[in-house]
Amino acid sequence: KVTPFLWFDTQAEEAMNFYVSLFKHSKVNNISRGPDGRAFSVAFELDGQEVLGLNAGPQFRFTEAISMFVNCEDQAEVDYFWNALTMNGGEESMCGWCKDQFGLSWQIIPKQLGELLGDPDPEKSGRVMQAMLKMQKIIVADLQKAHAG
Repeated sequence: KVTPFLWFDTQAEEAMNFYVSLFKHSKVNNISRGPDGRAFSVAFELDGQEVLGLNAGPQFRFTEAISMFVNCEDQAEVDYFWNALTMNGGEESMCGWCKDQFGLSWQIIPKQLGELLGDPDPEKSGRVMQAMLKMQKIIVADLQKAHAG
């Protein structure tokens, strides 16, 4: 079993609580506290995916080399996750990527993107790719327009 393990400076518990509040079917599994009462490590589930977090100091920061991928059903889900993750100091990036307030990168991707990019007609899929490359948050209606020509 593969489990994401996230290194935080001091915000593991805050991040865990934020993430668990965003995703349905999510829960806190465990919080280990140090002698000072602050969280040392956390264990939680996001939509059934176990995630571990550790407060280990500022030596390492998140980079875009690792991201959490959220496969969204529709534009409403894209909007929900995008807005929640980019508020309070998060950052928008390109092609459905953003960072949350803790610096963790997320890909907020509607299932329609894969469907449209997978069209066997290279002209249609090419137009979808070109449209996506110009977007920050993915807009399904704009992808569909590009696909239709």
